[in-house]
Amino acid sequence: MAGRSSTRTASSSRQPKPKTFSDKWDLTHLVKNPARQLDALLAELEAKVVQIEAARPGLSPTMPGQDLLALLRCSEAIAEGSSRLGAFAYLWFSENTTDAAARSFKTQVEERLTALSNRLLFFELWWQGVDDVNAARLMADAGDLRYHLETIRRFKPHTLSEPEEKIVNLKNVTGRSAIHTLYDIVTNGFTFTLTIGGKKKTMNREGVMAYVRSQKASVRQAAYQELYRVFSDQRDLLGEIYKTLVNDWKSENLGLRHFGSPIATRNLGNDVPDQAVDVLLSACANNADIFQTYFKLKAKICKITPMSRYHLYAPHRTEAKKYKYADAAKMVLDAYRGFSPRLADLAEQVFTDRHIDGPTRSGKLGGAYCYSVVPGMTPYVMLNYTGEARDIATMAHELGHAVHGMMAKDHSVFTFHSTLPLAETASVFGERILSDALMSQEKNKAVRQGLLIGQLDDMYATVLRQAYFVRFEKLAHQMVGEGATGDQLAKAYLSELRQQFGKAVKVPDEFQWEWLSIPHIFASPFYCYAYSFGNLLVLALYRMYKEQGAAFVPKYLELLATGGSEAPRDILARVGVDMTAEAFWQSGFDTIREMVVQLETTLS
Repeated sequence: MAGRSSTRTASSSRQPKPKTFSDKWDLTHLVKNPARQLDALLAELEAKVVQIEAARPGLSPTMPGQDLLALLRCSEAIAEGSSRLGAFAYLWFSENTTDAAARSFKTQVEERLTALSNRLLFFELWWQGVDDVNAARLMADAGDLRYHLETIRRFKPHTLSEPEEKIVNLKNVTGRSAIHTLYDIVTNGFTFTLTIGGKKKTMNREGVMAYVRSQKASVRQAAYQELYRVFSDQRDLLGEIYKTLVNDWKSENLGLRHFGSPIATRNLGNDVPDQAVDVLLSACANNADIFQTYFKLKAKICKITPMSRYHLYAPHRTEAKKYKYADAAKMVLDAYRGFSPRLADLAEQVFTDRHIDGPTRSGKLGGAYCYSVVPGMTPYVMLNYTGEARDIATMAHELGHAVHGMMAKDHSVFTFHSTLPLAETASVFGERILSDALMSQEKNKAVRQGLLIGQLDDMYATVLRQAYFVRFEKLAHQMVGEGATGDQLAKAYLSELRQQFGKAVKVPDEFQWEWLSIPHIFASPFYCYAYSFGNLLVLALYRMYKEQGAAFVPKYLELLATGGSEAPRDILARVGVDMTAEAFWQSGFDTIREMVVQLETTLS
């Protein structure tokens, strides 16, 4: 891949120890004054759009490759400018979803960028219509942009006419996008009340979720009951939002674009064969017994009787400690440095550039994410840090996303983002680096037992749980198409949960509303299998690392540096992975089973 070797290599002897770690990001690196700059920034994009529009009459399958490349460079500049503006709008909104000015700016930006994007639809439609011979000739000179051009052509069977595509884009701003924003505003505005130590406390979702990991069983149960009481109180509204989004997905992707199934849309976008996803989901269901065995074992270790869904994330007795933000940052950076000084330096840069927003606060968007804006710019990371041990793993995860984007900085804005199935590779690998570092340093048997439980809890949450979300989505899309109610969807979700846990874990009725609280199910249908994919892939890669040692590191860095410039199947083939092979997915589960056996030996 072009430019890979130019990524700065750090000296392994360097041991940076910043005095402070930023916990609030600086968005002025994107936009300094949104009210004053918006029109000027849009005018710059407008000028470039006009430049491409002016070239429309000269578009021809027989045009020189250098002429096409010039248009692509202009298109890159538009994409970069749009990404910066769109990123600022979303990040500002994320800081405080109740901020009316931020919401208004986000809406304006989405509308204006959509209008500009619509004016360039003709270029992609023209490219899809170029004959194969000339397309091959033109792509031969496209360099790093080749996979981008191949991706556009991959969608040809499902692309509408230019006027139709424009209408879909415009309606999505006031349709899907507006409904997503409504869901975010409603759910991030929820407040929850718990009685802790005899005192009533009111908190946001991040606050109440911290209590599902409480040392006290009664507190864990109360936290879940309060969480789903609030969500179920709004089940009519949230259920209607979901059904609207599902029907919109069906109308566009099955009705207009003629995909064979709702999930096929996601698979094509990911450039992953339907067969690979089917094999993955099947392997997850076939290995549910591994986690059933694990949770029985955890119940014994943590003295939980009976084992219930309330207590799935019950902490080991060694997990009660709270961690300061700066200490967590140092733990993560030290773990990264033990694997690769280069990755550690890149992760540290997120802090020194003040591109991370750490603590939880009222109105802040829930969860955590990394936003890689454009090549060469340090990505932005949002956390909701509360001091729990799990928050340290989340920090390692999101910084993994960041270093992935930074490693691929020498690619085009169109190809530096990894495709979705590989997008979780660096993030999950970062968690494994952290877990392994902590395990290797720990001699205390009880603490090692606690670390194993923490790792297996995370593997359940990011492998099996995510796969079952997608299993539910496949069923829910079918049911909504047949006129199902929200209550019927809830019963179907509960049935899937109980199948997943078997007789090992009791699932109380209120968990039927859990699906209402999962943002990805609403905003990004079928997205979640990427987590299962990424985690099982990392288990295989990490096994290679343990076998090969330092010789594996350059291969891994090479994989990250590829970004999204090649097809996932080709990238993985170079490290010996066949994503359609059941044996590959099973090898990941075999590793998890070995960890469960290892945990069992700590009882002796």
